Amino acid sequence: MKYPFLISIPHGGTEIPKEVAGRFALTDQELLWYCDPETRILFDFGRSVECTIDTPVSRMVVDLNRPPLPLPPKDPDGIIKVRTIDGKQVYLPGQIPDLNLIHQMMLKWYFPYHQRIDELIDRHPVRISFDCHSMLPYGSAEQADAGRDRPLICLGNYGDGQGRARPGGITTCPAAWIRSLADEFEREFPGPGNVAINTPFSGGFISNAHYWRKGIPWIQIEVNRALYESESIHSSRLSVTKSQIPELQDRIREILARFWEGISDSDLAEKNRRTGDFP
Repeated sequence: MKYPFLISIPHGGTEIPKEVAGRFALTDQELLWYCDPETRILFDFGRSVECTIDTPVSRMVVDLNRPPLPLPPKDPDGIIKVRTIDGKQVYLPGQIPDLNLIHQMMLKWYFPYHQRIDELIDRHPVRISFDCHSMLPYGSAEQADAGRDRPLICLGNYGDGQGRARPGGITTCPAAWIRSLADEFEREFPGPGNVAINTPFSGGFISNAHYWRKGIPWIQIEVNRALYESESIHSSRLSVTKSQIPELQDRIREILARFWEGISDSDLAEKNRRTGDFP
């Protein structure tokens, strides 16, 4: 069975384009650590879903899950990063890309990714989209949850802890949908606090922008990297990936399948009408 899903994997790339090669203060190992390379395997469900989009370029070059503005130095963790989530300088002194180079990189990597999402939704019978990520086991120094342990799975729709719209806000999918998906994850990962909704991440630019653009529901999925790798920046990621990723990939595929099969159009329509949280 092919499920009507679009899978977006914006942070799995590791390539450093020649335009910025040699500019980084971060080591090659650090550049890899701050990306999500395993997500390109973890969320690759092949022909069992309608469409998948990912990118080869590193998020440390261009972050596709950020709005196009502001540029550095206003936002050090924006589309063009100048500081990591734990306070390290990304570029060597005097090597931060200038406006002309930023523009080139956005035209080459950023805007085509977002255009491609729109094209895929237009061309395929997509009924829900998932923006797929991994997260560190704990909050980093410059994040709101610094030092705190994170759940194994975080699902985001820009709402509250139950997936409902916050005062004055919207959600990128109905509360009933995200709670149903959370229930399926909890079946696989039982235990208090193992699965959370909108904590510590409620969603990024991709899910928000493309929900508004196309009206297709979006859920952001964050998988804790502790499920498949050591948290040490100096450890070998590849050895852990080979032993853990395939099994975890199968579990997530089955979770998404059960989630969708458990939802009927009439039931969803009634839940949406009753909760009123999905215009």
